[in-house]
Amino acid sequence: MPRYWLMKSEPFKYGWSDLVAEGEGTWDGVRNHQAKNNLAAMEVGDQAFFYHSREGLEIVGICEISVAGITDPTDPEGKWAAVKVKPKTELPHPVTLKQIKAEPKLADCELVRYSRLSVAEIQPDEWSVILSMAGI
Repeated sequence: MPRYWLMKSEPFKYGWSDLVAEGEGTWDGVRNHQAKNNLAAMEVGDQAFFYHSREGLEIVGICEISVAGITDPTDPEGKWAAVKVKPKTELPHPVTLKQIKAEPKLADCELVRYSRLSVAEIQPDEWSVILSMAGI
């Protein structure tokens, strides 16, 4: 069964439009152990929300894991995980962090509980709620 994720990126470094322009991007540079474990748990076909951090603070799109289980190419020691992702769809209505925090059904969401986590798992029921909030 596919799993769902949320991946944060600062839009001025690598935003949704960058992923769309590339067609496929490598999600690398993660240096947090829990986020690394989440990246390592991903499988091809899993879906992830693309979240703009620092600027916007909102989920703007959905991407799909296209290559899983790779070593981060930016890590010379080979200890950190990475995946490749392809853009799937831009959200009709971005979902802000403020909206997510205001939704009681998302109170236990890793995005809310572990705000500094750059790669978080999203439960299927949370995924559905966020899709609804986005107009999907």
